[in-house]
Amino acid sequence: MIGLISATAAGAAARDRLAAAWPERTRVYDGPVGDAVRAAFAECEQLVCFLATGAVVRLVAPLLSDKRADPGVVCVDEGGRFAVSLVGGHEGGANELAVEVGELLGARPVVTTATDAVGLPGLDTLGLPVEGAVPAVSRALLDGEPVALVAEVPWPLPPLPVAARGAYTIRVTDRTVEPAEREVVLRPPSLVVGVGASRNAPVDEVLGLIEGALREAGLSGRSIAELATVDAKAEEPGIVAAAERLGVPVVTYSAEELAAVEVPNPSDAPLAAVGTPSVAEASALVGGGELLVPKRKSAMVTCAVVRRPARGRLAVVGLGPGARDLLTPRAKAELQRAAVLVGLDQYVDQIRDLLRPGTRVLESGLGAEEERARTAVAEARRGHAVALIGSGDAGVYAMASPALAEASDDIDVVGVPGVTAALAAAAILGAPLGHDHVSISLSDLHTPWEIIERRVRAAAEADIVVTFYNPRSRGRDWQLPKALAILAEHRAGTTPVGVVRNASRPDESGRLTTLAALDPATVDMMTVVTVGNTATREIAGRMVTPRGYRWQAPQEGAE
Repeated sequence: MIGLISATAAGAAARDRLAAAWPERTRVYDGPVGDAVRAAFAECEQLVCFLATGAVVRLVAPLLSDKRADPGVVCVDEGGRFAVSLVGGHEGGANELAVEVGELLGARPVVTTATDAVGLPGLDTLGLPVEGAVPAVSRALLDGEPVALVAEVPWPLPPLPVAARGAYTIRVTDRTVEPAEREVVLRPPSLVVGVGASRNAPVDEVLGLIEGALREAGLSGRSIAELATVDAKAEEPGIVAAAERLGVPVVTYSAEELAAVEVPNPSDAPLAAVGTPSVAEASALVGGGELLVPKRKSAMVTCAVVRRPARGRLAVVGLGPGARDLLTPRAKAELQRAAVLVGLDQYVDQIRDLLRPGTRVLESGLGAEEERARTAVAEARRGHAVALIGSGDAGVYAMASPALAEASDDIDVVGVPGVTAALAAAAILGAPLGHDHVSISLSDLHTPWEIIERRVRAAAEADIVVTFYNPRSRGRDWQLPKALAILAEHRAGTTPVGVVRNASRPDESGRLTTLAALDPATVDMMTVVTVGNTATREIAGRMVTPRGYRWQAPQEGAE
């Protein structure tokens, strides 16, 4: 929960804007400011104070105890110009909150955390448990001193200025090592613990067996990714409670899946009970990996531990139609997480300033989509964190399709949605997509014209609003007239048509015309053409398609 505190009318107005935008995330604290800050500090994970920075410093200073537990505090000035991350930039999430508040209120986020200021990822913000000398190693990175990366367990990380050797070390390991004086240890979620249990096995017995197995093998419980078991034990109280205490999910598999896994220690008992000769070992080994701890038993529980294979990460990111403010926060986060960026050169140029220092950029020109997809997947298979970028939404006429066709289940793939050209154009035109609609690319470089024409005819006959992508180029000047002629067989010449060029970009232009009046020669590859259905109308200069067909004026005699 985010506590909101203000002292003046202007502060209260900005406070209420946040409260209205985030009703489920915020709580307004009224009354004397000092009492409000103390109450919010005790009850909330974060605070936004619409007060002078000095006043907030004096109020929260006596309340601070531990940066790992203190709430993050953001201060917004009286004029609403700045959102200052004051306390708990990383641990308390104040840096991210300052950015969110700034975007909502139109204020400039002020983040003074050293790593954020120079574009370096904070070692405590990588999403991995961290131990050791975080301030000292972070300072060494900032000062340009050599910091060695020792990856005992390969794991996809954002770009870090590391060296083969150095006086400081970042160690990535799932072993129970104590960090040295100048060392940070990152704990990747590399361990899968397979668990079997008799009915009503106590949670303490489940945890005791797991912790004992890890301790004897020299493995860290902070690297457990999941507890795995058979479907029949999905709701076994002891297993479920153990997973909750460890903070990991329970993943289950059918008995048939587990029976197909080759294990070193099969048994007749689980075969008779749940239909597979192994639960603990088999469920831990389903995804492959190295069996570090073979099956161990207590009175009512079995467990086994596997180090799963290192997996690279591929984020397929939609950049939106071009405007920076239509690039989603999730897309920005993925761009900064990536150690390798793959994309069309003109799209790379749009977001180059958002990349962290050291990001390796692999860019190419038009017409190399499959090559970029293969490159991105290959880099992920080498264990890197990769971002593959495309315009609009990555899954719409963009890079997600060739990338996923190339990828297999040996890498993690994340899709990041983006605002499409059709949506950006529709917002400019009015509301042309208010009912069923379809997008059709008129480019026959990848799809035979016969198939494109069949799809246009189907949309025309079904009276569906159509948005044409790639409508016309120098070498393809007849496809758009042909498509419009097909639509004209089923729609009146007065049907509204919206033409938008470079939607959301500085030279954006949009206009309304009709199906009969549209001149295809005015359209190019940077244009999106939206043709209405029989219910679409122009109202006050805007193109509007109703949500249903009952919107028209009542017929004579109707009430």
